[in-house]
Amino acid sequence: MGIHRLNHVVLYVRDVARTTAFYTDVLDFRVTISMPGRAAFLQAPDSTNDHDIGLFQLGADAGDSPAGRSTVGMYHIAWEVGTLTDLEDAARRLTEAGALVGASDHGTTKSLYAHDPDGLEFEVVWLIPAHLLDDTAITSGRTGVRPLDIAREKARYGADTRGGLGVSVPLGVTV
Repeated sequence: MGIHRLNHVVLYVRDVARTTAFYTDVLDFRVTISMPGRAAFLQAPDSTNDHDIGLFQLGADAGDSPAGRSTVGMYHIAWEVGTLTDLEDAARRLTEAGALVGASDHGTTKSLYAHDPDGLEFEVVWLIPAHLLDDTAITSGRTGVRPLDIAREKARYGADTRGGLGVSVPLGVTV
């Protein structure tokens, strides 16, 4: 089976207009299809997908998801950004929106964690490109999670170094 990437995610939300506004205002997604009061389909800024998120409205009385507390379910979805400058901008915007709930250094990945208006968690991540991976980055992720220091990472890897090359982005691909 040749699965090679995640194409989209579908979320049940209380208020499709509120959630659409969050993803468009904070993360620059754009609406590709809107069915007011029922559903919306959103595309990430640099995506070639028809849509990256589908939103379906349940209404104001819908309860919180118990996934991870009392039931199985998905923990979070993750979106990759191109540079540490992009990650820093995401951190600022998520903080301003009151959505940022964590920032972690996993060694080979640098991650932000946030909640959307319904409390559904997502991650925004920058991956060290393959040509810059070293033993320190690889082994530090295996020994634990550290707090993320974006300024330190920008000094080490470069603010505008394209992340994920040779990892999530094939070498030779123009981005």
